[in-house]
Amino acid sequence: MSPGSDVDLRGTEISEALFTRLRNALTNESGEPHFGRASFNQARFLGSIDFGEFTFNGVTSFNESHFEVGADFTGSKFISMATFSRAHFSRGARFEATEFDSFASFDLARFDLHSTFLQVHFSHINTFKGVIFDGAVGFEYARFDEGVSFDQARFASTASFAQAEFGNDAQFTRANFGDLYAPSAKFHAAVDFNRSNVHETATFQGASFGGKSSIGPLSCGKNLILADASFLSSSLIEVMAERVSCVRSRFEESATLRISYATVFLDQAAFLQPSTITSDVANVPRPSGTERAGDGDPTAASISSLRGVDASMLLLSSVDISTCRFSGTHHLDQLRLEGIWRTQRPPSGILWRRGLPRRWTKRQVIFEERQWRGWVAHNTFPELLPSPAIITTSYRQLRKAREDAKDEPGAADFYYGEMEMRRHSKGWGTAERWLIQLYWLLSGYGLRASRALGWLTLAMMTTILLMMGFGLPQDSPTQEATGVVPPGGGKVTFEIDKDDPQNPTGDHFTGERFDKALSVTLNSVIFRSGGEELTTAGGYIEMVSRFSEPVLLGLAALAIRGRVKR
Repeated sequence: MSPGSDVDLRGTEISEALFTRLRNALTNESGEPHFGRASFNQARFLGSIDFGEFTFNGVTSFNESHFEVGADFTGSKFISMATFSRAHFSRGARFEATEFDSFASFDLARFDLHSTFLQVHFSHINTFKGVIFDGAVGFEYARFDEGVSFDQARFASTASFAQAEFGNDAQFTRANFGDLYAPSAKFHAAVDFNRSNVHETATFQGASFGGKSSIGPLSCGKNLILADASFLSSSLIEVMAERVSCVRSRFEESATLRISYATVFLDQAAFLQPSTITSDVANVPRPSGTERAGDGDPTAASISSLRGVDASMLLLSSVDISTCRFSGTHHLDQLRLEGIWRTQRPPSGILWRRGLPRRWTKRQVIFEERQWRGWVAHNTFPELLPSPAIITTSYRQLRKAREDAKDEPGAADFYYGEMEMRRHSKGWGTAERWLIQLYWLLSGYGLRASRALGWLTLAMMTTILLMMGFGLPQDSPTQEATGVVPPGGGKVTFEIDKDDPQNPTGDHFTGERFDKALSVTLNSVIFRSGGEELTTAGGYIEMVSRFSEPVLLGLAALAIRGRVKR
């Protein structure tokens, strides 16, 4: 046997001593061991086997071989096809800086302990279908020039692909991970994690996705981290998790994010083409620990923040925005909301403030207002709390977005919040504060018909009482016509005189006077017809009634229209 010879040790038990003899026989004058064709199918390696710096020139197979102690292929080079199908590495394996120039297969192989493929280079297609890593495995700085498949692979612990580079398609269909760690990885072509599961966290921070990407349906027990990641082509992300971080992520083509159960962080994310975030995820098992308490659909994604996001390219469908921070969002007035989207409501029931009962109006409230009013139990980062003026701007832009979507009832709630924050942003020393305060008190900013109708009823009752007490005269004034007939006959001239209305005396509150007062009040509010004889005080009462009560009626009609208009 000489360097470059073919070796066939199928089914052989190979001890350390036998392997040393084999290595020495295959080593050339330069100290480099070379194989020709090598077959170790079903071989059993009894000791620590070091294939480091070996060159395998021919087809090499370790199918169903068993490494009982350890296997080290550091610096080895496989010129032709190499297969490790169903191989068993009881103490893990080292393939650091190993080069595979042709097809390589580790299908259904098993690695019991920690294994490393640091800086391994696969120049051709390679497969890890059904492979089992019972310990941690590292593919840091690995290069996969052609396609690679980890379909149905099982990673019981951490699988690290930090700064790995995938030159062609990467398949991880139905793979299972303990932790998936792939920061700064580069995927130049399509990547697919269809029906994969990550028990803890999947990290793609700073990763680059150059081809069409399909992450999911992916189930994560805890977090999916896409912070600082770049998606250069269209992408589909379907995930169930506790948290999804897209902080500073960049989507250069259209993206669809279908997320369930998770809290989604979108701070400073860049959407350069129309993109969608929805809670519609394909039916995959729900990861444990992802339940969220509270009202509404517990499966809906909860958007945490849109700060720094250009919302003109974003569509949110059937998501929870009750804890979303809108301040700092660009083009918030162009944000599109579809489906069933949920915000929070003010506290229910009667609350006491400064000894007076108070009941909050039912409406949609954004998270910043809840923070500002102290309705949030754990108010984190109070120093970042926006002022009422900034919250006013957020409400105004959200209102415009709903108006553009022809959602008048939804816009009405945001208008109420806008006016509330505008009212509180002004000091009591300004006329605007008093005017807005009066607008709120009389009609809830023209949105609360019951309030306006209540004031109208009170005003009409007051008018009736004042009319009965002071406005209607004691008796209806009589008219007298007087004239003189010329002695010789001829034209007679009459002078018609009418008594001035007399202030009432005696019993002012009778049924007859109530009928007259009601008629005068209704005419003032609705029919606008006059003609009833009134006292001087009654005239002034009627003028005030003609001005104020139609205004209240109009505010009530405006509020009703805002609620029923579509």
